[in-house]
Amino acid sequence: MKNLKKIGYQVGCGFMVGSPNQTSKTLAKDLRFIETFKPDMCGIGPFIPHCDTPFKDAPAGSLELTLFLLSLIRLIHPNILLPATTALGSLHPEGRERGILAGANVIMPNLSPASVRKKYALYNGKLSDGAEAAEGKKLLEQKISAIGYEIVTDRGDIKF
Repeated sequence: MKNLKKIGYQVGCGFMVGSPNQTSKTLAKDLRFIETFKPDMCGIGPFIPHCDTPFKDAPAGSLELTLFLLSLIRLIHPNILLPATTALGSLHPEGRERGILAGANVIMPNLSPASVRKKYALYNGKLSDGAEAAEGKKLLEQKISAIGYEIVTDRGDIKF
């Protein structure tokens, strides 16, 4: 990944907050990595178990800790592209909006055809038919406008 960055590619990283065996020490290492590597994008969201995995009985990650870490990452790396993930919206009806208010600056709609979205269930209860979907852009614009922001549909390239 560092070699890709050196030759000019945009790079990213991420982690699931509250994933099994995660500790304060591993979270600190992840934050330190973000600080030193300075990726263009960092995707973090709460861990949500899936019924067909060995972690099916593990507790879900915390919405509050995820929001706190989004805020820390925004402070550590102010220019980073930081998504408010679908997982945030899956844990709480206003999860993505709270993610934006905590420091996230990207929402990525689901562009998969509606007929196949259920096949991409990374965890139980994943949002797939509302404002997180491309056809729900109007609803998404309303939700984001309600918290004082607007949707911009640029590619999201970092410009310095």
